[in-house]
Amino acid sequence: MKLLEEKILSCGKVLPGNVLKVDGFLNHRINVELIDALGEEFYRLFSSYTDINKILTVESSGIAIACAAARHFKVPVVFAKKGNNANVGRDVYSAEVFSFTKGTSCTINISKKYLGPEDCVLIIDDFLANGEACKGMIKMIEEAGAKLAGIGIAIEKGFQPGGKELRAMGIPVKSLVIVDSMTDDSISFRDDD
Repeated sequence: MKLLEEKILSCGKVLPGNVLKVDGFLNHRINVELIDALGEEFYRLFSSYTDINKILTVESSGIAIACAAARHFKVPVVFAKKGNNANVGRDVYSAEVFSFTKGTSCTINISKKYLGPEDCVLIIDDFLANGEACKGMIKMIEEAGAKLAGIGIAIEKGFQPGGKELRAMGIPVKSLVIVDSMTDDSISFRDDD
């Protein structure tokens, strides 16, 4: 998606440890027009999956993009909450995930009343690096007996294993931008397939 590539090149910054900082438009200060365009593109990419009835993401950076996609699909968003929250209750699906950006593990939870065997779920997230958040959400979808339609990612780091591993599992993964490499002064993108 050229629009997202251009925004990354003009406003993104590469930090030590292969961290791509896009907080000026994607996950801290949010460019709403861009987010809506991302949601519309995810709808275009996954609209053939006519039984999608839920969008799933993880707290918190993926929520805005998931909401934009859900608006186009006309379905609700469910997001996995991090940590143990009293307001979620105890009847939950849980998974332990490691955050590449934060370098720590945490538990994510979804209330069982918001995910069940009647659901066909599309996962939407802002980044895909090692795939831990996606794998945690997949685990909970499987525990719920729900169906996974696919995974939509705004920015995939193609030089990290997450995307390759998820695709090897037979999951449709569609990334709007795949970063092939990053240095302090350059970012290169994978050409469209």
